[in-house]
Formats: sequence, structure tokens, C-alpha cells
Amino acid sequence: MLEGKTIIVTGVASGIGAETAKQLMAAGAKVVGVDRNEPKAALHAFHQADLTDEAAIDALIEDLKGLKADGLANIAGLPPTAPAETLVTVNLVALKRLTLGLVDSLADGAAIVNLASLAGIGWEGEVARIKAAEGLTHAGVAAFCTAQDITAENSYFFSKQALVAWTHENRWSWRERGIRMNSVSPGPVETPILKDFLETLGERAEEDMKIMDRPGRPTDIAPVVTFLLSDGSVWLRGVNIATDGGMRAHIDAMSNGLS
Repeated sequence: MLEGKTIIVTGVASGIGAETAKQLMAAGAKVVGVDRNEPKAALHAFHQADLTDEAAIDALIEDLKGLKADGLANIAGLPPTAPAETLVTVNLVALKRLTLGLVDSLADGAAIVNLASLAGIGWEGEVARIKAAEGLTHAGVAAFCTAQDITAENSYFFSKQALVAWTHENRWSWRERGIRMNSVSPGPVETPILKDFLETLGERAEEDMKIMDRPGRPTDIAPVVTFLLSDGSVWLRGVNIATDGGMRAHIDAMSNGLS
């Protein structure tokens, strides 16, 4: 269902992004990769870009103008150990700027997939801060973090909560063109940032790991992203798929008094 399709994948040099690119190409897609680092695998095309640089994002949007891609996988992201301002910039502000800038370069019927996280659970309690981040630019992130008390301890959670909410918000934004947006929320995954993830989240992550039979792997996550980019997912709109070995189900069950 991906034969002949062109898919833009950010964060393509490692981890889930690299595995997604591999699986997309195996399914017949042409992959246009985006990363600040060179990918090891040969892709149809590659654009080097630093998402902390607003001008670099705008240049990338210009470079991809008219591509008419069939999908966009927003996988690039920073771990919880990154400075709060940089993390919010890359994981939320840059992702939104790039996505909105590329909508006109997507084909009708295209799919947008955002890589969120189990850390995005509880977004409903952060609506005020999420709304305050609407329209946020690179230049305004520092002041936003100060005003909204976004710190090293909560920046990763906030960025992923806001991303899940943004996915829900855009369930029908481009319905007249058949463009859909969904997200995938992994739990802890064996990637280069797993150590950073566990160090920052501390006791909560340790408890999660005790409950899980194992951490996820990029090969567990990439097929779900690939499915959401395929024609088989055309009736999914604004959906966030927990891909976490059952952790979201466990949290929901325990919080509601189920065993």
C-alpha cells in the first residue's frame, strides 16, 4: 500500500526514524529524510537541517515546495535530558512549524504521523498551558517556559502532552483534501536516548520498567508508524495509538480500580 509513495521522515539518522525509513522503503516507498546528522542508509533524498534553527526550517520548507509527498512522519525529537527551552523548541515548536509549512507540499490524501510518547498521558490537565503555546515561535520559547513554569523536570512531559493534544485538534483540519493526522505514543524504547529517558524520569520510569516485560524496540514502533502512513489507515483521524507493551492500558486500569 506504499508502492510509489513519497514519504518525508524527520529524525531519519537513528532509532525509530531510521527503522521507519527502512520499513517504508521495504514497502516500496521513496523516503525523503531530514536530520541534523547524515543517515547510514541510502535514501531517495536527504536534507540536513537543525530544527533548533527557525531559518533552517523555513529553508527546508522552501526546498520541499511542490514535492506533493504522500506522507510526513515527524519522528525527530530530543530526550528529557536536553535543556527545557531546546527540548520544547524541537519537540513541539519546530515540529508544528515544519508540518504547517509543508501542508501545501503534501498530496491530497496524505498522512501526517507525529511521534508522541507515553509521557503525553494526562494532557487533559494541561490544556491552559497547551493553549498558551499556540502560535509559539522559536524566539518566544524562553519567555514561554519562564511564564508557564516549564522546567527540566516537566518539559518532556509537556512537549508530548501538547503534541497529543495538537494531533486531536487537527483531526479534521485538512479534511477537504483528505489529509489526516495521527500520532503514536511509545513507552520506553531501546534507542540512543533510552538511558537519558530513564535518568530523567527517575523512579517513575524505574517502576514502569519493572512492570514491562521489556523495553520497546524501534522494530516495535516503526510498523505502527508505517501503517498510519499507508492507505489502510484512511479512516483514522486524530488518533493517538499507545504502542507501549500495555503500559497505557495498565495505567488506565489501575487508576480506575481494575486489576
